[in-house]
Amino acid sequence: MRAVIQRVDGASVTVAGAGDDPATAGTVGEIIGEGLCVLVGVTHGDTAEKAAQLARKLWTLRILDGEKSCSDVNAPLLVISQFTLYGDARKGRRPTWNAAAPGDVAEPLVDEVVARLRALGARVETGRFGADMRVSLTNHGPFTVLVEV
Repeated sequence: MRAVIQRVDGASVTVAGAGDDPATAGTVGEIIGEGLCVLVGVTHGDTAEKAAQLARKLWTLRILDGEKSCSDVNAPLLVISQFTLYGDARKGRRPTWNAAAPGDVAEPLVDEVVARLRALGARVETGRFGADMRVSLTNHGPFTVLVEV
């Protein structure tokens, strides 16, 4: 599993309506104030144990103001699935996605990260798996970290 973690002063994710149904459009996840916006990628061979390890890391990583963690100050997290984290653009002009796990593998593992965070006491907002999302955030720092488990 791979995660891009951004320290933010607020973040949100919106999706377009499914088909012609505007009722499915709008903001699906939002955090206000200090917290983390986390993009999560899943590769082949990732497991529920790795999801739990990533959740613990996200909850305790000391990157907020004053070297605090989300667990220290009860800061929220916005977790968004991002298969493109496993894109490979080393050759040619088009990235390949061979290292990204397929949706039927990735979605339950991203859900597991969210469930484990919530079990630890975190307030977690999410995007919508597989949707065309728009992510807005104010990166505080800027501060961005890449974590692999």
